[in-house]
Amino acid sequence: MNAVRIDRLQVVRGGNVVLQELTCDVARGSVTGLLGPSGSGKTTLMRAIVGVQRIAGGRVTVLDAPAGSKGLRGRVGYMTQAPSVYADLTVRENLRFFARVLGLPGNAVERAIEDVSLAEHSNRVVSRLSGGERARVSLAAALLGAPELLVLDEPTVGLDPLLRRDLWELFHDLARRGATLLVSSHVMDEADRCDALLLLREGRLLAHGTPSELLRRTGADRLDEAFLRLVEEESP
Repeated sequence: MNAVRIDRLQVVRGGNVVLQELTCDVARGSVTGLLGPSGSGKTTLMRAIVGVQRIAGGRVTVLDAPAGSKGLRGRVGYMTQAPSVYADLTVRENLRFFARVLGLPGNAVERAIEDVSLAEHSNRVVSRLSGGERARVSLAAALLGAPELLVLDEPTVGLDPLLRRDLWELFHDLARRGATLLVSSHVMDEADRCDALLLLREGRLLAHGTPSELLRRTGADRLDEAFLRLVEEESP
């Protein structure tokens, strides 16, 4: 069973093809990594999945419905690269606001704060937080309501190694509870933490499989080496 199915997706912006007839899927209950260098099309693909990207062709199906359908609004959580919370409110005030919009009880706020390890900063104004802390507030907002699909764009950027480890443990715990996560990164050392990988380069799907499958396919010892070998295979 797939949470996301993408069939021949094409996105064109400013006359440039950003995604080139991309076909792939994301299995339900998995933590799937979306990896590739900056400019490879990761954010555009995520925007298409959550239904906020105009597409030139193809089809994107999310939880058995067309991407962006009204019925998906409470079922999909999306964390963008830029903080998507109010800088002049505290952490708790932000989350209470979003919880009210979603019609959620107060305990959802406290659970989200605890999940992203922000309890000691919960009463601080967001503008006074570090970049990594602000990113965690955005992640907490995405976690509200326990969405079935979480689309997270670079959620660990700027975080220290200990917190990155804790968040990846949280991602897998959410998957064990039944959620599906699509997590983008340009840091290849995070690839080992994923159940499956989508590797993008220049708007094309370079490879799709588990970390072990990609290592076997390329004969590499590390995933960064595997990525380089896949690039070389495509080069003329």
